[in-house]
Amino acid sequence: MRTLISTAFVSLDGVVEAPGGEPGYRNSGWTFKHAEFLPEAFEIKGREQKEATAMLMGRLSYEAFSPVWPDMTEFADYKVMPKFVVSTTLTEDDLVPDWGETTILRSLDEVAALKETEGGPIIVHGSASLNRSLSDAGLIDRYHLLVFPLLLGAGKRLFSDTDKDAQKLKLVEHEAYANGLQKNVFDVVR
Repeated sequence: MRTLISTAFVSLDGVVEAPGGEPGYRNSGWTFKHAEFLPEAFEIKGREQKEATAMLMGRLSYEAFSPVWPDMTEFADYKVMPKFVVSTTLTEDDLVPDWGETTILRSLDEVAALKETEGGPIIVHGSASLNRSLSDAGLIDRYHLLVFPLLLGAGKRLFSDTDKDAQKLKLVEHEAYANGLQKNVFDVVR
């Protein structure tokens, strides 16, 4: 079974919306505006590209990343990696031609089936709504979180507010940085 890893920049109050400057959110770009850049704090992002063997995202994240990431040298490993987009509305005609193999999945059952295939870890970028659905369905195996020392208030949250049984996590890696960021890597305990 493949490991499904959710990776996110997240505020202390759980907001993940528009960390890189995506339009439409009042605090858009908060990762750049509110923390001094320290390369060591972002080491995990490079490691994710080397360790992941596929990328999973929702439609909105695909539409945000696909016009930009294919030509960015810092995301070169993702260009050749198989990508899976969970969407009920996206069509093959909506896929960009220069970002490698991309498959549209229509349901969480198809994500569960993907996890049963041979291969290494699958990384989930962005995709707040998809992350909540994957978590509620018990499909996420690990979280890679870079927690920013901010309270953003309103905004899309990483974690679901569904009334459900407690989900225990095991902290397997952590570090605090001089700029206030914290790296927390959690395995989901089953």
